[in-house]
Amino acid sequence: MENVKVLIVDDEPNIRDLLSTSLRFAGFSVHAVANGADAVHAAEKGEPDIILLDVMLPDMNGFSVTKKLRSMGINAPVLFLTARDETEDKITGLTVGGDDYMTKPFSLDEIVARINAILRRTKAAEVEESVLEVGEIKINQDAHDVFVNGTLVDLSPTEYKLLRFLMSNPNRVLTKAQILDHVWEYDFNGEMGIVESYVSYLRKKLDPLTTEPLIQTKRGVGYMYKSAKNGK
Repeated sequence: MENVKVLIVDDEPNIRDLLSTSLRFAGFSVHAVANGADAVHAAEKGEPDIILLDVMLPDMNGFSVTKKLRSMGINAPVLFLTARDETEDKITGLTVGGDDYMTKPFSLDEIVARINAILRRTKAAEVEESVLEVGEIKINQDAHDVFVNGTLVDLSPTEYKLLRFLMSNPNRVLTKAQILDHVWEYDFNGEMGIVESYVSYLRKKLDPLTTEPLIQTKRGVGYMYKSAKNGK
């Protein structure tokens, strides 16, 4: 991936060196740092295309780093790296604005595959039509702004991707497997609970602003975005 800038953030020198060497060999431009403060500084100055971010850092955890970056308007996708393999951590990481999550030890081939998948997803979003409007919700895809009956709603990057996928398939039941494949681009080791959690997050933000719940559960199948045009 020529000219793609990767920022590696990990306090373990052997992992930093291994990732740096391997990703440079794969054609990426790489910069590596060892703590959260340096990560924020490097992201602000270097404008990376993607960030590989260890969750456990000496000064602040990766989730706090991501929150800081997002608050600064830095929207480079984040791939979390961690020794912990718990669904709660994965949900936390994605909720604060992360895009993917890998558990150590990992294969270098899988790291490269995940990076490429995230970058494909990001670039695909950039070339979409600027406005997607279905029923009571309008998405400005250039600015990633979501309006519900004219009210701006703040969504995390993953909530935004999920809503956009549902809205792109109105009145069509989507299985949890389909949602995992299109929103996260891999099956999360079969952990369908991540979809349920994110649907719940979306409903809490959208339902108070709509005339009726727009994301409907089809028990035993999946979820459907209802395009309500009856003026209720």
